Amino acid sequence: MQEVVDASRLDTELSADSAAYIEEIYEQYLTAPDSVGEDWRKYFDKFPKGDQPHSNVREQFLLLGRNSNRIQSVVQSTVSSEHGQRQIGVLQLIAAYRNRGHQKAKLDPLGLAKREDAYDLELGAHGLTKSDLDTVFNTGNLEIGKTEATLGEIVDAMEKIYCGSIGVEYMHIVDTKEKRWIQQRLESARGQFGLNADQKKHVLERLTAAEGLEKYLGNKYVGAKRFGVEGGESFIPMVNELIQRAGAVGCKEVVIGMPHRGRLNLLVNIMGKNPADLFGEFEGKSLHKKGSGDVKYHQGFSSNVMTPGGEVHLALAFNPSHLEIVGPVVEGSVRARQVRRKDIGGDDVLPIIVHGDAAFAGQGVNQETFQMSQTRGFTVGGTVHIVVNNQVGFTTSDPRDARSTEYCTDIAKMIQAPIFHVNGDDPEAVIFVTQLAHDFRHTFRKDVVIDMFCYRRRGHNEADEPAATQPMMYQVINKKTTTRTLYADQLVQEKVLDRETADQMIEDYRADLEAGRHVANALVLEPNTKMFVDWSPYVGHDYTDVWDTTFPIERLKELGTKMRELPEGFVMQRQVSKVIDDRLKMQTGEMPLNWGAAETLAYASILDEGFLLRLTGEDVGRGTFSHRHAKLHNQVDGSTYIPLCNLKENQPRTAIYDSLLSEMAVLAFEYGYATTLPKSLIIWEAQFGDFANCAQMVIDQFISSGETKWERACGLTMLLPHGFEGQGPEHSSARLERFLQLCAEDNMQVITPTTPAQIYHALRRQALRPIRKPLIVTSPKSLLRHKLATSTLEELANGSFQTVIDEIDNINKADVTRLVLCGGKVYYDLVEKRREKELNNTAIVRIEQLYPYPEARLAEVLAQYPNVKELVWAQEEPKNQGAWLFIAPRLYDDVMNAGKQVRISYAGREASAAPACGSPYLHAKQQAQLVNDALAIVE
Repeated sequence: MQEVVDASRLDTELSADSAAYIEEIYEQYLTAPDSVGEDWRKYFDKFPKGDQPHSNVREQFLLLGRNSNRIQSVVQSTVSSEHGQRQIGVLQLIAAYRNRGHQKAKLDPLGLAKREDAYDLELGAHGLTKSDLDTVFNTGNLEIGKTEATLGEIVDAMEKIYCGSIGVEYMHIVDTKEKRWIQQRLESARGQFGLNADQKKHVLERLTAAEGLEKYLGNKYVGAKRFGVEGGESFIPMVNELIQRAGAVGCKEVVIGMPHRGRLNLLVNIMGKNPADLFGEFEGKSLHKKGSGDVKYHQGFSSNVMTPGGEVHLALAFNPSHLEIVGPVVEGSVRARQVRRKDIGGDDVLPIIVHGDAAFAGQGVNQETFQMSQTRGFTVGGTVHIVVNNQVGFTTSDPRDARSTEYCTDIAKMIQAPIFHVNGDDPEAVIFVTQLAHDFRHTFRKDVVIDMFCYRRRGHNEADEPAATQPMMYQVINKKTTTRTLYADQLVQEKVLDRETADQMIEDYRADLEAGRHVANALVLEPNTKMFVDWSPYVGHDYTDVWDTTFPIERLKELGTKMRELPEGFVMQRQVSKVIDDRLKMQTGEMPLNWGAAETLAYASILDEGFLLRLTGEDVGRGTFSHRHAKLHNQVDGSTYIPLCNLKENQPRTAIYDSLLSEMAVLAFEYGYATTLPKSLIIWEAQFGDFANCAQMVIDQFISSGETKWERACGLTMLLPHGFEGQGPEHSSARLERFLQLCAEDNMQVITPTTPAQIYHALRRQALRPIRKPLIVTSPKSLLRHKLATSTLEELANGSFQTVIDEIDNINKADVTRLVLCGGKVYYDLVEKRREKELNNTAIVRIEQLYPYPEARLAEVLAQYPNVKELVWAQEEPKNQGAWLFIAPRLYDDVMNAGKQVRISYAGREASAAPACGSPYLHAKQQAQLVNDALAIVE
């Protein structure tokens, strides 16, 4: 173990000016040990082996004790001369360019951006002057092909590398290998991007396509919204290069998420949407067979394109107007595709997410999505993020009002992602950065960001007048030559092609558009359909309430026994051991089953029948209320064991992950996953149902409406703990009323199960039935261990999900004059009170499925009570919340249709702005009162 000494004992010269010099020599030693002097090599050989975080290298040198005298003599002999002092300044200058060169880079095509002065990039900041420009210095580990060069050559190289059309931020990365990889790729190029003549022509052809479509649409559909890419045309060759480069190294699928701007252009010029179909949408033709449909710049698409490595399937995700929420949806879809290909985090599927500058900086879902990127349950092996940076934001915002830092991309530094800023008016720089970004993701399996500085030629949309709020900017834009024209002029000047050829590209593209021909030059017209996710088994079925969810009882017992088998030496915590032991008795028929036993048997049976299972949420392994214990923890060594993963050989994938503390991004991820793998049971559980509030836009814009807007089926299940237990406003309600308000067109299922058998059959029905609809479960808390909330193994094996559960006590139905309808936990409060008071004129019926509303089954039950005078809806929630406002008009219709004179009334809490009170005393008083009101008890 090395002795550590106080830094003050070391020579002052060593602890200050020499630190940067030593660090550069150390970097050079790590890259090529033989390139440094013998004294240095012997010293560094004693350094701890392995990758060292170079943000701490200087501190490490200062804190080394045993060899401190030796390193002092080495440094002093090396830097004691005046030239040696200037050499240190040179190495400090190199470090400054790597750290701050991006602040001097020529990124803004308009030349308007105000940049912070980077004093570190001046010679004087490091004790150097112009008189040193002809002096030869050691280049340290600067990758310019020589170990010595004049200061002038060094500065010239660094200006080209770090201060041209590309500005790079990577020195915030801790991993030295990643930093050195970026450094080598950047510095060895020295600002030369290496495109040959054919590649340059291809870039011009794609720019011609990007500009040509926008001009054509602008002339044909004057004033129509299209959110054109004008001013950012380099986006099209950028995405094209990403796809082709990914395909060349074996990628099979690329999933893209993006907002409005440039979307139509990408659909036509990259993905191969027929221009005639797009024109039809502009003319008001709907391509949807049913439902509301959506505007054309929200639509998704899929196709296959050819790359050097073979056919690649492209999928553009459907998205709403929430500009960034599609990001985690894409990640979920990518993860599902990787699971299907058995290549999680690998090369088979590449996610590309496109952002606007203001949205990238401003919308919190990006932070959540970045935070997921390297977690075990949500990683996809890195995402390429593209920011189409128009420098205005949404409509009128000034960057000073849109964020608190210089760049909109600073949020990506939280996960140490490299950030490549690039001037969109330099297409070759854009292509170089694109290659670099792809290769970084491919090499390190981590996120990377491309920030393409461009501008908006037309404003937020084509009906907008941007000069009203950005007068100075649009004076420049109105006079500005387009990116395509600038690049065509450059290639003509370089004699890559002549003017006639460049102009003919424009005519050829326009002719293709007018003829209705595909203009995506890599489109595969007869794609390999095996690359698609097959949804055909889940299309065209009737939505029925009943589905066979029976399962052989002997096999259930076998699965229950199997789940109790643990690895040798696995020691459970005492209370958990008791739960698992009792569960074995429940699952083999020796005692009634509770909720956790039935739920885990449902999962086991689904896996046994070949369906993938994925369960995520903030506390799903154990369960927030300690009922599930699907993931067991060894008390000896901290290892974990998941019995559901070990039911039999070659069983379907089972994934149970405790997620990061996020609702919005995680729920969006699971939605994307569920829309991609239909033969599965995908579940997201909220820690408390109330917390679904934090993911409301996912519920509103995807889960409830995705099918009617985009014809996207989704079988996602949401488990939302719900029940009034006196825990206050934020731990009582899953906001049942919000889900019910969104219900229409058979878009979702909303259930309030009250028995273990009901949750068992509901989960099995969700997987087995060949219909994929979201399932919203207001799952219990206190019922998880309630003495009355039990089921038998026979009910699991031979039963089915009941949309309505009739009165279970032995009451003469002809004597019933008061019929109480309810759902969820309140049933047990009602039935216990009714039994206590022996109210034989009152029956209690549970509506277990609120939507689709079980009209026929409920009518069948009500018909068995011929003498009912009053129909009461009882609920725990306030009157303006819960199910009352949803179910009341339906009950009135039911009564009228039956031709009965029955009074309909409400029993529950009064209307309230908050879901529940904060006082346990008041809660108990309210609960007792609503039960009495429901049962007509006066106390």
